[in-house]
Amino acid sequence: MRTLALACLSLALFACVARPAAGPGPRRAEARDDRRDARFDAQSRWDKLGERWVEGKVDRDSIHVGKADGRFRKLQLVVEHSALELYDLVVVFGDGSQFSPPTRLVFGPGSTSRVIDLPGDARVVRRVEFRYGNLPGGGRAQIELWGR
Repeated sequence: MRTLALACLSLALFACVARPAAGPGPRRAEARDDRRDARFDAQSRWDKLGERWVEGKVDRDSIHVGKADGRFRKLQLVVEHSALELYDLVVVFGDGSQFSPPTRLVFGPGSTSRVIDLPGDARVVRRVEFRYGNLPGGGRAQIELWGR
């Protein structure tokens, strides 16, 4: 009898854990978003250089640009899933020089920055550093970096 009770309890726990949640889960939604980004990347003159999730109230991150031979004249930011406040943005070029456009901005979910023109001719971008935070009452925001 005890074995039967344990088997029933195990089966009930498995059913609770294994049941899919109502609606698309976060992983499924993110996979769909990544596919949409890849299609846009392939069909446009913009290249997706990376993305980061904003984990806390104030956060620092950087996106290392993997395209060593890629030269860019313009950058743009896309914010998804929640609101975000961007405090600082620093672009570090291949030669070590830096560019910090004025960027104290508040983004709503699904919004983009203006197109940021980089100084000089097309430049190799080594990384882009961010200082930002989620806004109170919102969920986790994701920031994407696009270059052209």
